[in-house]
Amino acid sequence: MKLVADCHFHTISSGHAYSTISEYAKEASGKGLALIGMTDHGPKMPGGPHRYHFDNLRVIPGVLYGVEIYKGIEANIVDFDGSLDTEGLIPEEMDIVISSFHSPCLAPSTMKENTKAIIKSMEKRYVNIIGHPDDSRVPIDYTELAKAASEYGVLVEVNNSSLKPTSFRKNAAENYRMLLEECYKNKVYVIINSDAHIHTDIGDSDAALEVVRRSGFPEELIANADLLRLKQRLGLRRR
Repeated sequence: MKLVADCHFHTISSGHAYSTISEYAKEASGKGLALIGMTDHGPKMPGGPHRYHFDNLRVIPGVLYGVEIYKGIEANIVDFDGSLDTEGLIPEEMDIVISSFHSPCLAPSTMKENTKAIIKSMEKRYVNIIGHPDDSRVPIDYTELAKAASEYGVLVEVNNSSLKPTSFRKNAAENYRMLLEECYKNKVYVIINSDAHIHTDIGDSDAALEVVRRSGFPEELIANADLLRLKQRLGLRRR
Protein backbone atom coordinates (compact mmCIF):
# COMPACT_ATOMS: atom_id res chain seq x y z
CA MET A 1 0.00 0.00 0.00
CA LYS A 2 1.27 3.47 -0.90
CA LEU A 3 0.07 6.49 1.02
CA VAL A 4 -0.54 9.67 -0.96
CA ALA A 5 -0.41 12.20 1.88
CA ASP A 6 1.04 12.97 5.30
CA CYS A 7 -1.14 15.30 7.37
CA HIS A 8 0.77 15.71 10.62
CA PHE A 9 4.19 17.35 10.80
CA HIS A 10 5.89 20.20 12.62
CA THR A 11 8.08 23.03 11.35
CA ILE A 12 10.54 25.23 13.19
CA SER A 13 7.54 27.26 14.36
CA SER A 14 6.69 24.52 16.88
CA GLY A 15 9.87 25.33 18.79
CA HIS A 16 11.14 21.75 19.05
CA ALA A 17 11.21 20.81 15.36
CA TYR A 18 14.00 21.48 12.91
CA SER A 19 12.82 22.13 9.33
CA THR A 20 10.92 24.70 7.28
CA ILE A 21 7.76 24.19 5.23
CA SER A 22 9.84 24.55 2.06
CA GLU A 23 12.19 21.77 3.15
CA TYR A 24 9.23 19.51 3.92
CA ALA A 25 7.58 20.16 0.57
CA LYS A 26 10.75 19.51 -1.39
CA GLU A 27 11.33 16.24 0.50
CA ALA A 28 7.69 15.21 0.03
CA SER A 29 7.94 15.86 -3.70
CA GLY A 30 10.97 13.59 -3.95
CA LYS A 31 9.05 10.86 -2.12
CA GLY A 32 6.05 11.10 -4.43
CA LEU A 33 3.53 12.48 -1.95
CA ALA A 34 0.63 14.42 -3.45
CA LEU A 35 -0.34 16.38 -0.33
CA ILE A 36 1.10 17.32 3.06
CA GLY A 37 -0.59 18.99 6.01
CA MET A 38 1.39 21.42 8.16
CA THR A 39 0.11 21.15 11.74
CA ASP A 40 2.29 23.05 14.15
CA HIS A 41 1.44 22.83 17.83
CA GLY A 42 -1.13 25.13 19.39
CA PRO A 43 0.06 28.10 21.49
CA LYS A 44 -0.19 26.31 24.85
CA MET A 45 2.62 23.91 24.01
CA PRO A 46 5.82 25.17 25.67
CA GLY A 47 7.87 26.90 22.98
CA GLY A 48 4.91 26.76 20.58
CA PRO A 49 4.05 29.40 17.99
CA HIS A 50 2.30 32.67 18.69
CA ARG A 51 -1.24 33.03 17.36
CA TYR A 52 0.16 35.23 14.56
CA HIS A 53 1.67 32.08 13.04
CA PHE A 54 -1.85 30.75 12.48
CA ASP A 55 -3.30 34.13 11.50
CA ASN A 56 -0.74 34.32 8.68
CA LEU A 57 -1.08 30.82 7.21
CA ARG A 58 -2.67 32.40 4.12
CA VAL A 59 0.76 33.53 2.86
CA ILE A 60 1.88 29.93 2.36
CA PRO A 61 1.31 28.84 -1.25
CA GLY A 62 -1.26 26.14 -1.89
CA VAL A 63 1.31 24.17 -3.87
CA LEU A 64 5.09 23.89 -3.34
CA TYR A 65 7.39 21.71 -5.46
CA GLY A 66 4.30 20.18 -7.01
CA VAL A 67 2.92 19.08 -3.62
CA GLU A 68 -0.43 20.40 -2.37
CA ILE A 69 -0.13 22.13 1.02
CA TYR A 70 -2.89 21.89 3.62
CA LYS A 71 -2.59 24.28 6.54
CA GLY A 72 -3.69 23.58 10.07
CA ILE A 73 -2.87 23.07 13.72
CA GLU A 74 -2.28 20.32 16.22
CA ALA A 75 -4.42 21.80 18.96
CA ASN A 76 -3.80 20.87 22.58
CA ILE A 77 -6.58 19.61 24.83
CA VAL A 78 -6.36 21.86 27.89
CA ASP A 79 -9.11 20.54 30.19
CA PHE A 80 -11.31 17.49 30.69
CA ASP A 81 -14.26 19.23 29.04
CA GLY A 82 -12.35 19.00 25.76
CA SER A 83 -11.39 22.67 25.45
CA LEU A 84 -8.60 23.37 22.94
CA ASP A 85 -5.99 26.11 22.76
CA THR A 86 -7.63 27.68 19.72
CA GLU A 87 -9.02 30.76 21.49
CA GLY A 88 -8.54 33.83 19.32
CA LEU A 89 -7.89 31.68 16.23
CA ILE A 90 -10.27 30.75 13.43
CA PRO A 91 -9.88 26.96 13.25
CA GLU A 92 -12.95 26.62 11.02
CA GLU A 93 -10.88 28.17 8.22
CA MET A 94 -8.00 25.69 8.61
CA ASP A 95 -7.83 22.59 6.44
CA ILE A 96 -6.77 20.36 9.32
CA VAL A 97 -7.37 20.58 13.06
CA ILE A 98 -5.85 17.74 15.05
CA SER A 99 -7.00 17.39 18.65
CA SER A 100 -4.25 15.83 20.77
CA PHE A 101 -3.53 15.06 24.40
CA HIS A 102 -0.13 16.38 25.47
CA SER A 103 0.96 16.07 29.09
CA PRO A 104 2.66 19.50 29.22
CA CYS A 105 -0.74 21.06 28.46
CA LEU A 106 -2.94 18.73 30.55
CA ALA A 107 -1.74 16.14 33.04
CA PRO A 108 -3.35 12.74 32.38
CA SER A 109 -6.05 11.52 34.73
CA THR A 110 -8.18 8.39 34.84
CA MET A 111 -9.26 6.48 31.74
CA LYS A 112 -12.76 7.88 32.16
CA GLU A 113 -11.57 11.49 32.39
CA ASN A 114 -9.03 11.17 29.56
CA THR A 115 -11.62 9.58 27.28
CA LYS A 116 -14.16 12.26 28.13
CA ALA A 117 -11.66 15.00 27.24
CA ILE A 118 -10.92 13.53 23.82
CA ILE A 119 -14.56 12.83 22.99
CA LYS A 120 -15.68 16.29 24.10
CA SER A 121 -13.04 17.83 21.85
CA MET A 122 -14.63 15.98 18.91
CA GLU A 123 -17.84 17.91 19.46
CA LYS A 124 -16.12 20.97 17.98
CA ARG A 125 -17.06 20.89 14.32
CA TYR A 126 -13.65 22.06 13.17
CA VAL A 127 -11.80 19.02 14.62
CA ASN A 128 -11.22 16.42 11.91
CA ILE A 129 -8.40 14.25 13.33
CA ILE A 130 -7.67 12.78 16.77
CA GLY A 131 -3.90 12.68 17.18
CA HIS A 132 -1.83 9.77 18.55
CA PRO A 133 -4.36 8.16 20.96
CA ASP A 134 -1.78 5.46 21.69
CA ASP A 135 0.13 6.21 24.91
CA SER A 136 -0.49 3.97 27.93
CA ARG A 137 0.47 6.90 30.14
CA VAL A 138 -2.80 8.47 28.93
CA PRO A 139 -5.22 5.52 29.24
CA ILE A 140 -8.22 5.73 26.89
CA ASP A 141 -11.34 3.62 26.46
CA TYR A 142 -10.94 2.66 22.80
CA THR A 143 -14.47 1.31 22.49
CA GLU A 144 -15.93 4.67 23.46
CA LEU A 145 -13.38 6.57 21.37
CA ALA A 146 -14.23 4.59 18.23
CA LYS A 147 -17.97 4.97 18.77
CA ALA A 148 -17.59 8.75 19.10
CA ALA A 149 -15.30 9.00 16.06
CA SER A 150 -17.92 7.13 14.05
CA GLU A 151 -20.68 9.44 15.26
CA TYR A 152 -18.78 12.66 14.54
CA GLY A 153 -16.98 11.57 11.36
CA VAL A 154 -13.54 12.26 12.83
CA LEU A 155 -10.42 10.49 11.58
CA VAL A 156 -8.36 8.53 14.11
CA GLU A 157 -4.61 8.77 13.64
CA VAL A 158 -2.12 5.93 13.54
CA ASN A 159 1.05 7.81 14.40
CA ASN A 160 4.27 6.41 12.98
CA SER A 161 6.49 8.33 15.41
CA SER A 162 4.78 6.65 18.36
CA LEU A 163 5.87 3.26 16.99
CA LYS A 164 9.56 4.02 16.60
CA PRO A 165 12.01 2.49 19.11
CA THR A 166 13.01 6.03 20.13
CA SER A 167 9.44 7.06 21.02
CA PHE A 168 8.66 8.19 24.56
CA ARG A 169 5.04 6.98 24.23
CA LYS A 170 4.32 3.64 25.91
CA ASN A 171 2.87 0.44 24.38
CA ALA A 172 1.78 2.13 21.16
CA ALA A 173 1.84 -1.03 19.03
CA GLU A 174 -0.35 -3.01 21.43
CA ASN A 175 -2.70 -0.06 21.92
CA TYR A 176 -3.10 0.37 18.18
CA ARG A 177 -4.02 -3.28 17.77
CA MET A 178 -6.89 -2.76 20.22
CA LEU A 179 -7.87 0.59 18.73
CA LEU A 180 -7.87 -0.66 15.14
CA GLU A 181 -10.14 -3.53 16.12
CA GLU A 182 -12.65 -1.06 17.56
CA CYS A 183 -12.32 1.23 14.54
CA TYR A 184 -13.06 -1.69 12.23
CA LYS A 185 -16.13 -2.67 14.24
CA ASN A 186 -17.45 0.87 14.00
CA LYS A 187 -16.31 1.52 10.39
CA VAL A 188 -14.11 4.41 11.51
CA TYR A 189 -11.64 5.83 8.99
CA VAL A 190 -8.05 6.14 10.15
CA ILE A 191 -5.19 8.26 8.86
CA ILE A 192 -1.54 7.22 8.97
CA ASN A 193 0.78 10.15 9.67
CA SER A 194 4.47 10.59 10.37
CA ASP A 195 4.27 13.31 13.05
CA ALA A 196 7.61 14.39 11.59
CA HIS A 197 9.71 16.95 13.45
CA ILE A 198 12.40 17.04 10.75
CA HIS A 199 11.83 17.06 7.01
CA THR A 200 13.65 13.79 6.34
CA ASP A 201 10.84 11.98 8.23
CA ILE A 202 7.96 13.30 6.10
CA GLY A 203 6.00 10.38 4.67
CA ASP A 204 7.68 7.92 7.05
CA SER A 205 5.03 5.26 7.64
CA ASP A 206 6.68 1.83 7.66
CA ALA A 207 6.07 1.04 11.32
CA ALA A 208 2.44 2.19 11.19
CA LEU A 209 1.76 0.29 7.98
CA GLU A 210 3.13 -2.87 9.56
CA VAL A 211 0.83 -2.54 12.58
CA VAL A 212 -2.11 -1.94 10.26
CA ARG A 213 -1.17 -4.91 8.08
CA ARG A 214 -0.87 -7.26 11.04
CA SER A 215 -4.23 -6.14 12.37
CA GLY A 216 -5.93 -6.93 9.06
CA PHE A 217 -7.39 -3.43 8.93
CA PRO A 218 -8.84 -2.79 5.45
CA GLU A 219 -7.25 -0.34 3.03
CA GLU A 220 -10.64 1.15 2.17
CA LEU A 221 -10.86 2.59 5.70
CA ILE A 222 -7.44 4.27 5.47
CA ALA A 223 -8.18 7.84 4.44
CA ASN A 224 -4.79 8.76 3.02
CA ALA A 225 -4.48 5.68 0.83
CA ASP A 226 -6.51 7.65 -1.72
CA LEU A 227 -6.38 11.40 -2.32
CA LEU A 228 -10.06 11.93 -3.11
CA ARG A 229 -11.08 9.85 -0.08
CA LEU A 230 -8.77 11.86 2.15
CA LYS A 231 -10.14 15.20 0.98
CA GLN A 232 -13.70 13.99 1.42
CA ARG A 233 -13.05 12.75 4.97
CA LEU A 234 -11.20 15.92 6.01
CA GLY A 235 -13.92 18.06 4.46
CA LEU A 236 -16.86 16.40 6.20
CA ARG A 237 -16.76 18.90 9.04
CA ARG A 238 -16.13 21.91 6.80
CA ARG A 239 -19.59 21.77 5.17
